[in-house]
Amino acid sequence: MRPDRTPDAKGPSPKRPGPKRFYERAEAAPDGGAYAVKLDGRTARSPGRRALAAPRALAEAMAAEWAGQGDTLDMHAMPLTRLHGRRLDADEAARAGWAQTARAYAGTDLLCYRGDEPALAARQAEVWQPYLDRVGGRLGGRFAVTEGIVAVAQDEALLDAVRSHAESLADPARYALALLTEITGSAVLALAVLTGDDPGEAFAASRLDERYQEERWGQDAEAREREAALARSFADVVRYWRLSEG
Repeated sequence: MRPDRTPDAKGPSPKRPGPKRFYERAEAAPDGGAYAVKLDGRTARSPGRRALAAPRALAEAMAAEWAGQGDTLDMHAMPLTRLHGRRLDADEAARAGWAQTARAYAGTDLLCYRGDEPALAARQAEVWQPYLDRVGGRLGGRFAVTEGIVAVAQDEALLDAVRSHAESLADPARYALALLTEITGSAVLALAVLTGDDPGEAFAASRLDERYQEERWGQDAEAREREAALARSFADVVRYWRLSEG
């Protein structure tokens, strides 16, 4: 396990009652070259008051979230709306930070740190090394691997290539890259997903250490709940990115 791996999410905080539903009809309608979520004909907006406009597929999916609300609004049940609102409201510094997030995580990537136990290290090599080889090859370099928690330095040119690739992505993909990196603890896995690898397999790879420990000691209910929350967040981001592609 890498020395500074991001701890598991604890899941959402206890919900407070949301605001009352203030509209009857939600739909996606053309709006200035895109599609916007319309609530009784009025454009829905982000917390920062930006219009919830997007490619048609994403706008329709967000409209479906609004249409599916009950008497009160539950933003936890509207992940696409939340993700899009946060992206729209991000300032220039936040947008620049998405690429830097990928570079920073690549410097201590989860997949580069193998366990001390031979059985675990063998499983990690089998599952993780192909990701490292594919992503490193696409970026023109090779990720260094170590055992235990002893830090290993990565080639600065390779890390710069991670950032340059992230900066070359359109906003939705760069945003998704940062979020998937934080969820998995691995820029390599996030990059793999954005370049065609199976998202389910990538998420499972990020949980390899936990699977190994469960096989030995079992899984408790709290850990299961945390992982379910991470899996939902991961799937939501992947869906958001794909719908954003139009």
